[in-house]
Amino acid sequence: MNLSTLTIHLILSGVLIVGAYQFYFWCQRNPLFEPRQLASPLDERIPYLPQWVWIYSLLYYPAILYVNVVLQSAEQFTRVAFSYLALLALQMTFFVLLPVRTPPHWRMANAAGSWSERFLALVQRYDAESNSFPSMHTSVAMLTALHLVPELGLTAFAFPALIGLSCLFTKQHYLVDIPAGAALGWFSYALYAHLLAG
Repeated sequence: MNLSTLTIHLILSGVLIVGAYQFYFWCQRNPLFEPRQLASPLDERIPYLPQWVWIYSLLYYPAILYVNVVLQSAEQFTRVAFSYLALLALQMTFFVLLPVRTPPHWRMANAAGSWSERFLALVQRYDAESNSFPSMHTSVAMLTALHLVPELGLTAFAFPALIGLSCLFTKQHYLVDIPAGAALGWFSYALYAHLLAG
């Protein structure tokens, strides 16, 4: 793929990411039901490690955009973009019909004022405690990893593993959110692969 095509794809990817998050925020503001909590004693035992916010936020988007580097054609870009939009539709279904929020006390932990805690507080200012299940960070990371496996092999799965851990250590998600998000990302990739085969 030449540089001009790659540049166009990166710009379109950025627009798609920003546009997709408008649907994410809409779901936070318009739940059909009262959001529930899924906390378990095991969730409370997971340590709060705010420094993982840098993985949670700063590794996430560059890895997604890196998918553009491995694409071979504009047609493949279209199909890959569709896989992310299909995943978004599935996530929105859960967020609207089964809204889940994290406990308020998880968000009161970042009061000490380290750089990591300040950055996490900034992230949380825009991202409410709802839209917890399944973890969209993990589902998108899993879908991204599956798109990168042909280029990176099994090392691609380090991305969803790190993102899943960051979701837990920043107290942004419950433990159950992580495998559910991974499964949803896998399902979206299976749909993509089916369309690619057809």
